[in-house]
Amino acid sequence: MNGMILFIGALFLLWVGRSILIPLLVATFFWYLINAISTYYRKVLPYNANEARSKYFWKAKSMDFISQLLSFLTLCGVIYFFITQVRPMFTELFLYLPELQHKIINFSNYLYNSIGLKFDASMIPNLTNIAANVGASVANIATSTGMILIYMLFMFIEQSTFNRKFASLFPNKSKSKKIRYIIESIDTNMKKYLFMKTLISGITGILSYFLLELLGLEFAGVWAFIVFITSYIPTIGAIIACALPILFSLVTAPSLQQPILTAIGLIALQIIFGNILEPKLTGKTLNLSTLAILINLVFWGMIWGIAGMFFSVPLLVATFIITAQFDSTRWVAVLLSADGKIPNKNEDEE
Repeated sequence: MNGMILFIGALFLLWVGRSILIPLLVATFFWYLINAISTYYRKVLPYNANEARSKYFWKAKSMDFISQLLSFLTLCGVIYFFITQVRPMFTELFLYLPELQHKIINFSNYLYNSIGLKFDASMIPNLTNIAANVGASVANIATSTGMILIYMLFMFIEQSTFNRKFASLFPNKSKSKKIRYIIESIDTNMKKYLFMKTLISGITGILSYFLLELLGLEFAGVWAFIVFITSYIPTIGAIIACALPILFSLVTAPSLQQPILTAIGLIALQIIFGNILEPKLTGKTLNLSTLAILINLVFWGMIWGIAGMFFSVPLLVATFIITAQFDSTRWVAVLLSADGKIPNKNEDEE
């Protein structure tokens, strides 16, 4: 009974505190992403080996700073590209939505007259309302930009003191070893997941853009950006990424050639990169049950909306790693896993 009360209380706090927690989560995401990209930049810069780092301490530190700077500039470049190239396309698409809504209604009437397939009025999506809801969610995050930047700034300022604070928080050697193992496991898995996910999502988005441009589909940049963003949302994201441009092509193209080629191309890219390449690059880092991912997606979506869906997998990864380290919660990790295999518990040793 007490456990149920605590669970309901936690849900209430998550929902009430979403205006504070979501910007913090976004800031943590960008902080992790910059560190993840920086880690891969650092691998190709000199003075990275342990021996070189101890012998050329200040040179190694300068390379650390350069890798962080390159990572930050990379992220700024992506944001600048979106603002200058993709955002104007979104504006044009929003202006086009009423005409697109009319074309969808005409298309549903065509299906009814040609093959007798009738759609109820409630089944036809109201694109203007959907766009308004999505825009409101994005606007809520955008208005918190100042808070997000402040959170990020203090994370970068204080990340050099994390080890000292950790040692002070957990002076007991055995407890410190267990907690450090958990944190390092989460850190390693998160960085690998975010870097690989961002890299693969970016490549998929770029290839989708060239494909749609080649096929002559309007707003190719918008659809490619949607492919990139929705790739972070498990399972449903791939469906949305393919469905939106295919539906748009279906109701705007003069023949079926463009919709068919659009469907084949986008689905092929999702299969190649999402189902084949991504698991090979990330290995079995996640090892999460598909059902657990879907339930987790719905859970966070209900609490935090689109932002919750976007961050559902990183939150699940953290839960999976933490629950695997304690005897009382290892059964939760087993249920969350894809094959029943969970990370080895780091035993407390003196």
